[in-house]
Amino acid sequence: MVLGVSFVDQLSTALVIGVITGGVYALVALGLVLVYKASGVFNFAQAEFGTVAVYAAYAALEFAGLPYGIALLVGVSAGVAMGLATERLIIRPLFDAPRVTLLVATAGVALLVIGVQFWRANDPALRVLAPISNELERVRVFGISVSDQRIVILLVLAATAAGLALFFRSPGGLAVLAASQEPTAAELVGVSVRRVSSLTWGVAALLGSLAGLLSAPISNFSPGFLTAGASGALIPGFTGAVIGGMTSMPGAVVGGLLVGIVESLGGLNALEGIPGARSLLVFASLLVVLLVRPQGLLGRAAA
Repeated sequence: MVLGVSFVDQLSTALVIGVITGGVYALVALGLVLVYKASGVFNFAQAEFGTVAVYAAYAALEFAGLPYGIALLVGVSAGVAMGLATERLIIRPLFDAPRVTLLVATAGVALLVIGVQFWRANDPALRVLAPISNELERVRVFGISVSDQRIVILLVLAATAAGLALFFRSPGGLAVLAASQEPTAAELVGVSVRRVSSLTWGVAALLGSLAGLLSAPISNFSPGFLTAGASGALIPGFTGAVIGGMTSMPGAVVGGLLVGIVESLGGLNALEGIPGARSLLVFASLLVVLLVRPQGLLGRAAA
């Protein structure tokens, strides 16, 4: 009986933590899907937009002494600037190259930026203070205390998902879809494919910046922290995007949350004797989904 109650408590905790962690993965997955949906590019630099945003915000706070709100704007601006620069200097000149070339190019951008971070800011224990109180007793979910900062992650994810849903029903969103599916026809009716590409990468970088700035206050950050390491969100984000369907924005949210939950379940005491249980469960889930539904949970099958 005691063991049963203990397992239920562990399961509840894992679900709550998994959903919150999955919120960051979902933000990264949304950026990945947005770029892929618009241009067919797998963007391995997506998480580094977030890391750059965090370092810029940290510098604005600690060295320039700017107010927190202004520092966040500086961070977001730095992340978006990196996204726009990547599109203009790397993606646009190589756009007609094979997609695998673009994939490698984005990975090169990420490695270059991580290298610069190690060169200029190789401190493994930096932390951006949370902008709000991290009081634990304010909100309880299934009896589990959840800090304010973690609640903010879910609220931002919900607002972002709703905003993107509205965007893709607007003329601007329809222009993105038209430019991705029929670029020549889109140009003929007055849609600038170049501007659409810049818009897409800018929004994707904004999503990556939000993921970094929201997760940094609850963990130490270091060079490349959002790409790899204990707080790495790139591979889980990619996994969530594939599980949900690489062309589905709602699928990115669902997939990211599922990856967070499955990863959290890997930390249950019942699985503590299995090395790498978290990763094993995540990738086993990915394989099951792909075997049963290759296009992902909410993706569309190829015609």
